[in-house]
Amino acid sequence: MQDKEKIKVIIADDHHMVLDGLEALIKVTDDIEVIGLAYNGHHAFKLLELNQLDVDIAVLDIDMPVQDGLETTRKIRAEYPNIKVLILTMHNNESYIKEIIAAGASGYILKNKGSNELVEAIRAIHSGEEYFSKAVTDTLIKSIQDGKKAKPNPQVKLTKREKEVLALIGEGMTTKEISKQLFIANTTVETHRRNLIDKLGVKNSKKLLLYVANNKESKQ
Repeated sequence: MQDKEKIKVIIADDHHMVLDGLEALIKVTDDIEVIGLAYNGHHAFKLLELNQLDVDIAVLDIDMPVQDGLETTRKIRAEYPNIKVLILTMHNNESYIKEIIAAGASGYILKNKGSNELVEAIRAIHSGEEYFSKAVTDTLIKSIQDGKKAKPNPQVKLTKREKEVLALIGEGMTTKEISKQLFIANTTVETHRRNLIDKLGVKNSKKLLLYVANNKESKQ
């Protein structure tokens, strides 16, 4: 594979050993290249200013001095929308996850879930997908299920079936599970999912899940 075809990434983490380990992991791949290492978000942003045409993905930790991963994500997405962001952190925290997704990150994975997931996430994001660790998605789903239910914006007009599908998405059900629960075809579920994405003004299914997490009311 020619170098020009490689996925070019920069990595930002305030722990030198972590940076060295991640760089060593990526070096053994034939399709990903680390073109910069940074020790905080400000440093990472400066690297992008120098190499923006060559960077595909910025891999960021959340907790960094000078400028944290959340602020850096917002700045990257605002200044360099073609550069995607992958969060690699120890924090499996609902508030962090919500803020990072809202800031425009394309992925959120945990450091303690195995090194192979980093490579898998980089490849998925570069191909146009989003990548969130199962534990991260489970955290969002748990926050929705924790004695609460989805409360759609009253200004958004949803059909009865769309509301049912939205509620089941909030419970973490797959298309197949929703189909079985509501006795409708998989293709019908996907149609309702697309309609919900359009009506609620979100970009994809992950943002749809985030919408449910952010729009919930206590059960009586």
